[in-house]
Amino acid sequence: MQPPQTATATTSSIANLAAARVFASPLPSFRDVTSAEKPALFLAKLRACSAVFDFGGDPTAFAREKEAKRQALLELVDYVNGGPGRFAEAAGADVVAMVSANLFRALPPRRGGLGIGAGGGAAGAGGPSSPTDGGGGTDPAGSSSSSSSSSPYVAAPVSSSYSSYASLADPEEEEPTLEPAWPHLQIVYELLLRYVVSPDTDARLARRHVDQAFVVRLLELFDSEDPRERDYLKTILHRVYGKFMSHRPFVRRSINHVFYRFVFETERHAGIAELLEILGSIINGFALPLKDEHKAFLSRALMPLHKPKCVGMYHQQLAYCVTQFVEKDARLAAPVLSSLLRYWPATNSQKEVLFLGEVEELLELTREEEFAAVAAPLFSRVARCLTSPHFQVAERALFLWNNEYVVTLVAGAREAVLPRVFGALTSNAAGHWNGAVAGLSANVRRLFQEMDPVLFDRCAAAWEQEEASRVEGEARRARQWEAVERAAEAERRRREQQQQQGGGGGGGGGARRRR
Repeated sequence: MQPPQTATATTSSIANLAAARVFASPLPSFRDVTSAEKPALFLAKLRACSAVFDFGGDPTAFAREKEAKRQALLELVDYVNGGPGRFAEAAGADVVAMVSANLFRALPPRRGGLGIGAGGGAAGAGGPSSPTDGGGGTDPAGSSSSSSSSSPYVAAPVSSSYSSYASLADPEEEEPTLEPAWPHLQIVYELLLRYVVSPDTDARLARRHVDQAFVVRLLELFDSEDPRERDYLKTILHRVYGKFMSHRPFVRRSINHVFYRFVFETERHAGIAELLEILGSIINGFALPLKDEHKAFLSRALMPLHKPKCVGMYHQQLAYCVTQFVEKDARLAAPVLSSLLRYWPATNSQKEVLFLGEVEELLELTREEEFAAVAAPLFSRVARCLTSPHFQVAERALFLWNNEYVVTLVAGAREAVLPRVFGALTSNAAGHWNGAVAGLSANVRRLFQEMDPVLFDRCAAAWEQEEASRVEGEARRARQWEAVERAAEAERRRREQQQQQGGGGGGGGGARRRR
């Protein structure tokens, strides 16, 4: 029986040999045939490009045939960019078949880490621009189909483009695994994008090929570690959602299932940030009033995404989606804040800082009546953040009072807020080890004093009474422990004396028995 490595190598060799036979004698160029022959040549090149090379082995193997396929793919992109009418109805099946053969593959196993790709939040955090989608700008395939040296598909995606993504990676994580077949895959993605956005593609007819199974397999590719591939997938799936209206509910449900599996089973997925970016645009287009289905999506799919410990990799996109809901329906502010409190981290300071930032964004969209419903539990949590041993958590919590609208909300609900934060503010102002936190706490304490002196004095009196009770309780516990220690010491001495007396008596008895 062959070992797995040998079997895999044999399968790879067979695939490469089959693809090499196809490109051993390349098809003619579009420039060498008449206009009447071009549609047939287009279909022939699509079928030829369905032969897939395995890039996992020796990179120099079949180099000439791989380059021939890359040139054929470039010619296909140039051809469809040449004008309208390129995607005839008969070509749809061949386009999707070629794309499926090249793109849909088993992704390599991920190496260690939390499972979020190192470039996971790149696109939402100022990453490279999305692939061109036919909406204007420079054609990425170039204006001519001549030499490969002038094409942007040659080296930029593998070298310089990678550096922009690598700079966004977490230095503590491993670098993302780049797809070795990217010289072919990028052009295939570009052709698929052209097909989806083309006005020649009739959604009613094309949905027979771009069906639900196709969408599911596209979503599976979002787990690719290569950030360049996820960037293309993000653009293409968004365009599919916009063009194929019949697929929209299915796309949303399928993304939900990806989130469910990530949160409740694996906590390993590379494309959560990109999927959230797509959803951000989708949520922005929801009509009012919001459907129950959309509210359920918020509570069941989006809010649980705050739970994984790697939330920092996609929190910017997640917070945008959540605030979009609250912006559309202010009545959602109270349930969203309550849900956020349920997922509040207990020991992760970095997550606490992120959550406090999201709380501020949500409070800016919250009305006074919704705020009154969550003021007590929310500021009980803020009070615990104020007393956090991590100064950044305490500092970020104090920054809430730098927001004028938040101060207005707090002023309206000060009866519920001040009693909960007074002790933390006073303790910080009296002697926090970090000078910035102590100064900010004194400022916020002074703000409350100017806001309502009567309430402030009442809270001060209550806090002094609580402090006196606490000091008295600590003294009482100390006296009790001293009494317990004295009793334990007395019991220890009593047992030692008994052992000494018992040992002497036992020795005399033994002597009498011997006599």
